[in-house]
Amino acid sequence: MRRLGPGVLIAAAFIGPGTVTACTLAGVSFGYSLLWAMLFSILATMVFQEMAARLGIVTQKGLAKIIREVLTVKWLRILVLTIILFAIIVGNAAYEGGNIGGATLGTEALFGSGYSVYYPFLMGLIAFVLLWFGNYKSLERTFIVLISLMSLSFLVTAVLTGSDGMELLKGLFVPNFPEGSTLTIIALIGTTMVPYNLFLHASLVNEKWKSKSSLNEAKWDTVVSIALGGLVSMSIIIAASAIPLNDIQGAADLTKGLEPLFGNKARYFMGIGLFAAGITSSITAPLAAAYVANSCFGWNATLRDMKFRMVWMIILFLGVASLQFRFKPIEIIKFAQVANGILLPLIAILLVWIVNKSSVMGKFKNAWYQNVLGVLIILTCLVLGAKSIGKVFGWM
Repeated sequence: MRRLGPGVLIAAAFIGPGTVTACTLAGVSFGYSLLWAMLFSILATMVFQEMAARLGIVTQKGLAKIIREVLTVKWLRILVLTIILFAIIVGNAAYEGGNIGGATLGTEALFGSGYSVYYPFLMGLIAFVLLWFGNYKSLERTFIVLISLMSLSFLVTAVLTGSDGMELLKGLFVPNFPEGSTLTIIALIGTTMVPYNLFLHASLVNEKWKSKSSLNEAKWDTVVSIALGGLVSMSIIIAASAIPLNDIQGAADLTKGLEPLFGNKARYFMGIGLFAAGITSSITAPLAAAYVANSCFGWNATLRDMKFRMVWMIILFLGVASLQFRFKPIEIIKFAQVANGILLPLIAILLVWIVNKSSVMGKFKNAWYQNVLGVLIILTCLVLGAKSIGKVFGWM
């Protein structure tokens, strides 16, 4: 575990309840047809997380702090930082609702829905205690082991379902837009290429690596970790394609994706995995928002500073509160993924701009092919985001 870099934590962050839900919905509703969207998401995540990691190592600073320094025009700096804060706070608040909802689904799978009205408060309390006392890192390995168990279960289940090889390859490499799939495609991108992970990654790498000679090691840490996370996501889609349902309403429906492997015991494996994934993400999302606010406002606050704590407490409160308006956890999770998919281009544009500045990156700025990939990914996300907005408002 000591040799693992931040890449594995980024991968663990996006293998959360949102990923399980979005991928299960994609598999149930569209079979293998949207595997290409997940493949695109994995490759896009590799490209942008590598940029964030490279920025963090070269500058030994966080992304938000670099933006504050390079924007010398006051009004523009304030505008851009406001957009960043809005994107991260709103996105993470939606994501936190999904995280708490995912942990709630896991608890329902384990203990039933008799006391489900109290589960979000319990999940929020657990996350609050871990964040307040700062001992969440001591549980990190346990959570990763539990999530890995669920991930391995999906990998084995995907094999057991006896996938059609040709249909699987077609789903992977032939882009397809089935009727009603736009929001699901956005959700798959939003659950994998998470905006706050870019800020988190840039901050984490400069704690592990202090020298530019470590750039290659950081690159492989990022690529391998995200590739493994992507393999798990694809396995969930494949396993879910065999679920004999037209719609997913709750934890009981999600567990059907593991029944080919575990039978009646599937709900316990899914419950433990969703609980671990939800609690882990319920900690990282508020922390990432606090780090961004810390950089944007130039607080230089520590983990125990009250200003720092107030930010993550607000995100945590919004996450719990979002589940008290009679929204189903599944619906909150879906909204969080779509919100992230729409906000993503804003953050991606800022990152590409920064890593192309010689004054910041020196000889380690983007190569031409990295810029081409970055622009293509951003344009794709913009088009998909526009389509989703048009669909919501009935424009298309």
